[in-house]
Formats: sequence, C-alpha cells, structure tokens
Amino acid sequence: MRVEKLQAPLALLARLMLVFIFVIEGWGKIGNYAGTQDYMASHGVPGALLPLVILTELGGGLLVAFGLLTRLAGLALAGFCVLTAVFFHHDLADANEFIQFTKDIAMAGGFLMLVAFGAGDWSFDALWERQRSGVRISR
Repeated sequence: MRVEKLQAPLALLARLMLVFIFVIEGWGKIGNYAGTQDYMASHGVPGALLPLVILTELGGGLLVAFGLLTRLAGLALAGFCVLTAVFFHHDLADANEFIQFTKDIAMAGGFLMLVAFGAGDWSFDALWERQRSGVRISR
C-alpha cells in the first residue's frame, strides 16, 4: 500500500487523538466549574478566565476534530498548551510536574504541525477548499 493512501485517514486519526484530552477536559470543567476556578486561582490565574479556557479546550478541540478552521484552532491550542505548562507545571524539580510540562510542550508542537500543514484531506477545511476551487473528488 502506498503511504499517500494513508495520509488522509492518519491525519484524521492524529487530529482526534491530539484533541481527545481537550474535549474531555473542557467538558469536565463545565461540570466542575467552581472547583476549576479555585484550582486556577491557586496558581495565580484569575477564575474569570475559565469561560475562555472552556472555549479553547472544548471549542478548539471540536474544531480540530472536525478539521474546521484547523489552523486557527491549532494556533489557539498551541498557545494554550504553552501557557498551561508555564502557569501550572513550572516546578520542574518535581518529576510529575516535569512530565506534565514536557507533555504540554509536546502537544503544542503537534498543534503547530496542524498550523503548518493543515488538517488533511478528510476535513471540512479541505472540503471547502475543494468546493471553492471547483475540484471534484473522483470515485
């Protein structure tokens, strides 16, 4: 099998795997709103930013999953990952915090790959681009 035939399904799978944690966590923050605000405040982040956090995690995660406005959502999630690493996982002497910090930086890198290369052929972004340019998919 040619590698090119795997690009579209693998790009979709990669997008879904990359945002899985963000969709789950964004939804969970809605269910534990007050607790999440307290946690944020304990790290010096105003709890009033929680709606933006939920929008970024849940909204951005769903946009990337569907491949819709992927580059913009990927950029927002990359920034979110870096900010999360800096504000919540900065105690690099603690082994667990170091792991969390490096995980956040690695995920930011994955999102920057989406910014650079897009969502792939199995995405709403690609569908709209094909429609805009008049390209038809052969069957």
